[in-house]
Amino acid sequence: MLLTNHVLSGALIGALARRPAPAFAAGVASHFVLDAIPHWGDWSSQRQFLRVAVPDGVVSLAVMGVLTAAAPPGRRAAVLAGMAGAALPDADKPANIFFGWSPFPAAVDRFHARIQDESFQRAPVELAAASLFATAALAAIRRARRHPPRPAPPAAPGATRRARRGRLTTGS
Repeated sequence: MLLTNHVLSGALIGALARRPAPAFAAGVASHFVLDAIPHWGDWSSQRQFLRVAVPDGVVSLAVMGVLTAAAPPGRRAAVLAGMAGAALPDADKPANIFFGWSPFPAAVDRFHARIQDESFQRAPVELAAASLFATAALAAIRRARRHPPRPAPPAAPGATRRARRGRLTTGS
């Protein structure tokens, strides 16, 4: 799957998850789910791969910037975390190209390679996924802008939160 599709799906996850840590974890998991779906790829050479990967990487960074900025402040960190998590497993590719090694354990790299079901004939799958994820991510971000989280209800009269031991007590 193209990195841009992973980033778009991560933005959707972040907009729905609302909190950064679950958004990041779900983004990482979504990466492997999407890579298991038959998709475009199976490049004949590294040169052919780079002709697609470099523009895709630039577009992915631009999408991350635009969607982070578009997210409402209360969801911005979650949207960014979802996108970062969804993109993270593909960090092995530039690391291998530029440094000759992967930042992940060999077992992770083997699993990641094994689940890929790629064919050079599946470009329409990538375009359909991009359309679906972009539409859903923008809709979720737009909805989050219109429906900000509700503030917590006020505490009962005389109740205060004590920082020590995290207990709710009355009085001052």
